[in-house]
Amino acid sequence: MARFDVTDAEWALIEPHLPVAATGPLPRRVRDQFNGILWRFRTGSGWRDVPERYGPWSTLYSRFNGWAKAGVFQGLMDALIAEAASRGQVGLELVSVDSTIVRAHQESAGLAVAGETLDALEQALTEEKGAALEQQPPVLRVMRHRPYPARTAGTVRTRRRTTIAPPRGDAAGPGPRLPGSADPEAG
Repeated sequence: MARFDVTDAEWALIEPHLPVAATGPLPRRVRDQFNGILWRFRTGSGWRDVPERYGPWSTLYSRFNGWAKAGVFQGLMDALIAEAASRGQVGLELVSVDSTIVRAHQESAGLAVAGETLDALEQALTEEKGAALEQQPPVLRVMRHRPYPARTAGTVRTRRRTTIAPPRGDAAGPGPRLPGSADPEAG
């Protein structure tokens, strides 16, 4: 057994939750394969770098891929958490949320509030600060967004097209002549 392989006690908890085919031969070395999958993710290496004591890397990858698609790992986590909870070993110290990975949706940038709710917020703000909304500093004021004007059935928004006109001669005379071109006034 290698340094970070699962212990006999851990394997006794894990083994019942790993699937075994109803027919056909029992998979040999399932514990080694499970340890190989854990080794790969613990070290962050590629599948081809898994030590040979866990079996061929392609077998490990196939086993992991099949288990992941079948939801075996999620079921295993749920079962282990339930087992720990039944023993009274689950606490909030196990929960960890790193703010560097929490992302806000693009729609969270603006707040859309219904008119009644906005009026209630303005009233509460006025009562709390003791001043009318217009007299409060801009940071505390609730800004109302102006809705876009409603379009009638016959109006169509068009975009003004701009074109670049070809260069023309200025008021002083025609533009520059190219060498070898005929002089129009020499006629």
